[in-house]
Amino acid sequence: MKILYVCNNLAIPGNGISTSARNITAALKKEGVEVRVLAGENSDPEGIQPHYRLKQFYFPVFQPIIDANGFSYAAADKKIMREAVEWADIIHLEEPLPIEKITMTMAKKMGKPVVGTFHMYTNNILSEIPLMNGRLQNALLMHNWRRRHYNQMSDVQCPTEVVRQHLTDNHFKARLHVISNGIFIPEEKVVAKPWTGGPINIIKVGRFVKIKCVELLLDAMPYSRHAKDIQLIYAGTGVLESKLRARGEQLFAEGILGYKPKFVFLDSAGLKKLAQDSYLCVHLAKMEVEGLGCMEALREGTVPVIAKGKYIGTSDYALDERSVFPSGDAKALAEKIDWWIEHPEDRNRMAQVYADKARDYDIQRSARALIEMYRNAIENNK
Repeated sequence: MKILYVCNNLAIPGNGISTSARNITAALKKEGVEVRVLAGENSDPEGIQPHYRLKQFYFPVFQPIIDANGFSYAAADKKIMREAVEWADIIHLEEPLPIEKITMTMAKKMGKPVVGTFHMYTNNILSEIPLMNGRLQNALLMHNWRRRHYNQMSDVQCPTEVVRQHLTDNHFKARLHVISNGIFIPEEKVVAKPWTGGPINIIKVGRFVKIKCVELLLDAMPYSRHAKDIQLIYAGTGVLESKLRARGEQLFAEGILGYKPKFVFLDSAGLKKLAQDSYLCVHLAKMEVEGLGCMEALREGTVPVIAKGKYIGTSDYALDERSVFPSGDAKALAEKIDWWIEHPEDRNRMAQVYADKARDYDIQRSARALIEMYRNAIENNK
């Protein structure tokens, strides 16, 4: 079986779609299938490159916004794209964007089956564009995605049940499969690190952008009874970093926080160590398909506090109500944080429970489920 993955970029650090594409293609190869990637080229000549390289597409006016939000668009090259499609038995599209649409048209003409993953909501794109994130604009974009992209596929991977329900509610016609993007799970059992005292590290992993609601953690601190004992750590990068730093320093100067918030950008090994040394991880986004950064923290035994809402798939990973709060509610977030701080024995016990539960999201399990989906799509296409 020869599988072609198509995405705009394979190498952007901190971008969930890029990370997922790198990880799942590696996992599929480990299962013994042939995989190639059609994507924009890596700007780092020493870094990982797709098999079929496309040039980057630069948008007038909006390019600085796109760069700041950790994304990159590839420019279509029909000769390269046709070569890629001709090689494949099946095409897997990662985004509902121009290069994927062109690739799908080629695949249809060649009689090749096409499947995809629902990786992002319309708001993930429109929320960072001034005057574009209205209800009407999102509805029109979703209508376009459904009619011109996802309904042209035979099968769609839904990383969480929340996503499957969203697509069902929006009358998507493709067969829907709940298959996690998955995380790498070590063969040996992870032993969660108990908290034995000292500053209470609370981490937020991911991009510092509006839709991730990253300011909410700072907004919660004035409501917390234990704010002076909390060390906030933001792991990532993004356009809101300077604003977050200023707000954190203000809370420290006012005596609300006992420690200045830290801002770090780490590789996978660094994030693993950070998660192991942290008391809680928070996930704040009001819209999230899955949230790999949070999942990877759970794997290391970090207890989560996750925003819960209609469009938040990450909340599927909370094991009980102690680990969720209503999306956007700073006071409720503080109450959940305080409960875990005041119950360290429960926190230490649940840390191991979360580490054990994370094994259910082993990326090799996801790869095997995808291979079964591919086989059925190929068979049904005959």
